[in-house]
Amino acid sequence: MDFQNLKNKKVVVMGLGLLGGGVETVKWLVKKGAHVLVTDLKTKKELKDSLNKLKHLPVKYVLGKHREKDFAQADLIIKNPAVPRDSKYLKIAKKNKIPIESDLSIFFRLFKGKIVGVTGTKGKSTTVSLISHILRTAKKKFIFGGNIGQSPLNYLDKNYQLAILEISSWQLEDMAHLKKSPNIACITTVFPDHLDRYKNFNEYVKSKKLIFKWQTKKDFLILNADDPITRKFAKEAKSKIIYFSQESPPYKFLSHEKIKGKMIKTNILAAAAIASVLKIPSSIVKKAIKTFHGLPNRLEFIGEKNGIRYYNDSASTVPQSTILALNSFNSRKNIILISGGADKKLDFLKMAKKIKEKCKAVILLPGTATRKIHRQLLMSGYNSPIIFAKTMKQAVRLATAEAQQGDIVLLSPGCASFGLFKNAYDRANQFIQCVKLIK
Repeated sequence: MDFQNLKNKKVVVMGLGLLGGGVETVKWLVKKGAHVLVTDLKTKKELKDSLNKLKHLPVKYVLGKHREKDFAQADLIIKNPAVPRDSKYLKIAKKNKIPIESDLSIFFRLFKGKIVGVTGTKGKSTTVSLISHILRTAKKKFIFGGNIGQSPLNYLDKNYQLAILEISSWQLEDMAHLKKSPNIACITTVFPDHLDRYKNFNEYVKSKKLIFKWQTKKDFLILNADDPITRKFAKEAKSKIIYFSQESPPYKFLSHEKIKGKMIKTNILAAAAIASVLKIPSSIVKKAIKTFHGLPNRLEFIGEKNGIRYYNDSASTVPQSTILALNSFNSRKNIILISGGADKKLDFLKMAKKIKEKCKAVILLPGTATRKIHRQLLMSGYNSPIIFAKTMKQAVRLATAEAQQGDIVLLSPGCASFGLFKNAYDRANQFIQCVKLIK
């Protein structure tokens, strides 16, 4: 198929989503003259915000369901990364020899410039945002997108020669058939995640390795030397290896960061390593780090009320992320943690032990993982208050009641948000609004 010429082609976009990437993909397809059908299991009401951004475009919709005929009669299917690859509808498309692509796979086919790809269990978004901030400080032109909620397709016509992409494990799998890797690949961290989607942890690790699988000797692979899993990837790579570590130089980059947490230091080092490959002067890197304020929902300080500090770490969707968040506070036993949510078949025992060390109380939100966390807290010998809340409003109220002057209320769930919330952003927004209402 000629992806440059999609005029009058019947394209089915499977999964519009809520975060923006699907919307941008649809806009690009319409601009290319394709006949676009969007199909999503979410309802019109659930997709309201995304649909409003497309309301003036000639797009057809099938919402709240998928129809088998749409996958048998299309010229092209573009799947959302969240759609499982073993979906029966995708099997129908394969049976009918209809190409299945993603926005990133099309971008990799068409983009002629240099691609920087960042993956990892945690730290992807902050790293790509920081390297983008460094490049803007250096007054460089580049494309920015991927898993961060922005499709890079709409920038293809702007003749840029550099793209900075956040790439999830699902997105890497969706474009594995291309046998292409970024020119500069970076892996921040790898620890268990999405085990509700993968058979085991090894399968998840295998998906992360796809980011460098087809690199050549001319390419670069940037690895976290402090992570025992990513460190081992060097043996399998054909590309030039660059390590970054908090245990060795360049410490000089860390002296310029103002943001709380060990993970941000890892992200700074990763971004600095990418910048060095892109030949950005260290003086510009230092300047950019000084003015980088971090991303929302990642150990974000919301405010202080009555001597109690409130932090939003809603981006914590795995237990290791909550452990990192708790370790970011030096004081012991003065944290009231708001945790709980949807299960991804992860183990919470290490998180429970860290909670025992750091937290004076735990408020648990509803979700399939919550009973598991409760059970493992008891197994770890945690004997401080464990309180169940039905809503975020109640959770914040209960956490505030447990706190005293000088304490910290931390939203760091360690779980996915689905069920009680639309997504992690909704969870964060509800927390922030509840904190603002405290008198």
